Order: sequence, then C-alpha cells, then structure tokens
Amino acid sequence: MKLTHPIVSAFNAWTCIVVSCFAILILTPIGALFQRSHYSFVGAEEDPSPEQAQAVAGTIFTAVIVYAAFLVFCGLQALLHVREGRRGSVRLN
Repeated sequence: MKLTHPIVSAFNAWTCIVVSCFAILILTPIGALFQRSHYSFVGAEEDPSPEQAQAVAGTIFTAVIVYAAFLVFCGLQALLHVREGRRGSVRLN
C-alpha cells in the first residue's frame, strides 16, 4: 500500500515538528547530565543517587528516541502536505 495522502493536518504536522525539535534539544543535555551524575542533578540529599541517575538518564534518552520518531513521522507528513499543495489540488474546508 502506497501512502500518498497525509494522515494528519498540516498544522498538526508542523506543530509536532516544532515540539519534537524543542524536546530533543532540551532533553538530550538533561539526559547527558544525569548520565554523568552531574552535581547539580544528583548532588543534594533529596536528589536521586548516582545509580538511580543512570536509570533516569536511560528513561530520558528513551523519550528522546520517541520524539525523534515523532519528528520523522511528522516531517514526512509535512512533506506530503507540501507535495499535495504543489499538485494544484483545491481544498474546500
């Protein structure tokens, strides 16, 4: 089966792209700081222990992978919308 029509709207696709980019840019350094047991993240008594920090980093990197998958999917949806717009199709809402 060949997918030639977008599944989500153009607005949703572009919104997903922006949110995914920001999430990847924000979560990646936070995960790296947890992975290295940086003092600002694991230094206080109420913060997770260094062993728990590795688990937290793994969870954060899993979220980064999920957001990267969203970015790929929504990027392809946005490209389908651009391609559909270039074909001259007229949409009546």
